[in-house]
Amino acid sequence: MAASVRTLVRRVLSDFTRNIHHVLRCPIKHVCCRAGLTGCRGYSDSTEGRSTHFGFQTVPEEEKAGKVYKVFESVAKKYDVMNDAMSLGIHRLWKDTLLHIMNPQPGLRLLDTAGGTGDISFRFLEYTRSMYDRQQRMRAKSHQAPSWQDIADRYASDEAGPPQSHAVVCDINKDMLKVGKQRAEKAGITTGLSWVVGDAEELPFNDDQFDIYTIAFGIRNVTHIEQALQEALRVLKPGGRFMCLEFSKVTNPLLARLYDAYSFQMIPVLGEVIAGDWKSYQYLVESIRKFPDQETFKEMIEDAGFFCVQYFNLSGGIVAVHSGFKL
Repeated sequence: MAASVRTLVRRVLSDFTRNIHHVLRCPIKHVCCRAGLTGCRGYSDSTEGRSTHFGFQTVPEEEKAGKVYKVFESVAKKYDVMNDAMSLGIHRLWKDTLLHIMNPQPGLRLLDTAGGTGDISFRFLEYTRSMYDRQQRMRAKSHQAPSWQDIADRYASDEAGPPQSHAVVCDINKDMLKVGKQRAEKAGITTGLSWVVGDAEELPFNDDQFDIYTIAFGIRNVTHIEQALQEALRVLKPGGRFMCLEFSKVTNPLLARLYDAYSFQMIPVLGEVIAGDWKSYQYLVESIRKFPDQETFKEMIEDAGFFCVQYFNLSGGIVAVHSGFKL
């Protein structure tokens, strides 16, 4: 088993390196755009008599949200430690890749749905700060002998300060948000960040509010994925971007077998040892297997009303980044 895990790690790192080089070279392709689709907020409140999956279990729809809530309530305090343990730290690279594909500019508003402990929002704020600093350095180099007008313009710009990026972490679970707030305080993040309790299927925001919507390792846990996608479309501004980072379908058969063995035999054990919770991590492993594959999820995003939808496989398809735009 140890040899299999080592083989898996080597393959994951190799695939990750190849994929990130591909992602950073790959431009947005507009040939995948679809026309004539619009989002609609006409949701039905009736779930009586309908069932859905909770991992490999079949449960009534009205019970799934409560069960998922209890899972994350149970694992909140050890959530970040377990992410490192389960993925051998590679989840950090996946999230960094999401930001590189996103390439956000200073001054944008991000909605980090199912944002939990704030990983994506922290990266977003750091990335936009770094982007602003780089733009300032490039500007300084281009004005080696500035005119009086250049000096006056720069002074006015410095007085106004950098464009203020803002991230809103929205999660249905108060315990996850509590841990995220504690992390933000320890990191000294005091501006540009808000924490909101909210459901991905019925977001507590007005229409056309955000430039970017992200949901990382969260959409597979919602009861109605289509409804969450329509809500994402509603709260984005025209021209806004939807981005989802989620576990997906492994493309290599050998890697798939190793990945399944590791997932089902090791991750619940790690959950029991580190978080004292076998069942929650058994559910998380099972929920990954129930989530649609890359092409099916791409079609769901298009059907919700997004345009120019595409995806990037990372680590051989263990995870995928899906992207689409609201026009």
